[in-house]
Amino acid sequence: MHTDIKISAEPLNIQSCISWVTSPQSGGINIFIGTVRDITKGKPVVRLEFEAYEKMALTELEKIAKQATDQWPVNKLLIHHRTGVLAIGDVPVIIAVSAAHRDAAFGACRYVIDTLKQTVPIWKKEIFEDGEVWVAAHP
Repeated sequence: MHTDIKISAEPLNIQSCISWVTSPQSGGINIFIGTVRDITKGKPVVRLEFEAYEKMALTELEKIAKQATDQWPVNKLLIHHRTGVLAIGDVPVIIAVSAAHRDAAFGACRYVIDTLKQTVPIWKKEIFEDGEVWVAAHP
């Protein structure tokens, strides 16, 4: 099983993530792409800012990847997360999983994004026209 785990201030490349998980052994690829939306709880969002405790976040992401691959027979698993200032429509997170069968790809992908949002030290600041608030990086 191969993993590609990265935290970066640079924009994430969706197509290169898909290409990385693609393989002749994989009959299914599941991808979660998180994007910055323009409204939260009825308030217009101007931008988001993400910060991470990078060393600890990478360790947690490795642990999540191992847990996912222990539960599902996946071929490749990719987790990329952005930090820094992101505009509406930007991509803060990509999870991509390939497996021989779709059920494993779906299961592992959902597990990774759900667990990442609960346990990984990545914080999100929502900037509104009338203020800002730090929130956990999950809905």
